[in-house]
Amino acid sequence: MTAPSFPSSKRLDLVPLTASILDAFSNGRVDAATQELGAKIEPGCIDDDDVAFFKRRMRALEENPAIQPWTVRAIVLREPVRTMVGHAGFHGPPGVNGAGIAGAVEIGYTVFPGFRGSGLATEAAAALTDWAASVHGIRHFVASIAPGNAPSEAIVRRLGFARTGEQWDDEDGLEVVYELVR
Repeated sequence: MTAPSFPSSKRLDLVPLTASILDAFSNGRVDAATQELGAKIEPGCIDDDDVAFFKRRMRALEENPAIQPWTVRAIVLREPVRTMVGHAGFHGPPGVNGAGIAGAVEIGYTVFPGFRGSGLATEAAAALTDWAASVHGIRHFVASIAPGNAPSEAIVRRLGFARTGEQWDDEDGLEVVYELVR
């Protein structure tokens, strides 16, 4: 059996957000983005922070299309109707992480407010790490979380990550670093 081209789990597909989908979201063309994505999105889910993030990822993909497997994906809940409930992915290819660890990938995830509290972020993060390990042989994972973000801390702890330190991120400020080595 061949591995899927994207991570998936019991309830979710993590569908790559192509440069054209990111461009559509970034420029308020949500209908075009969701049509290409093949999933609906509830009104108001994409906020200004998402738009800024999507623009950065779009520029990175335009500069280097080969990073597509290591960038952002839509978290798509399959039932009852295919719906984008957030986004998740890696900060870049192996070696691109805030902690500067060669060969490690850093995960990130966002679940839209109306869909939080049902384990979707945990399921998405698990699917990402499982996919990176099984398809690409990645064994070292990093997650950086704002101090006091108890829901994200609970997610990474459930997945077996351990706190290993702190770092300063020019964009997000102080972050607590968690690592998982399989």
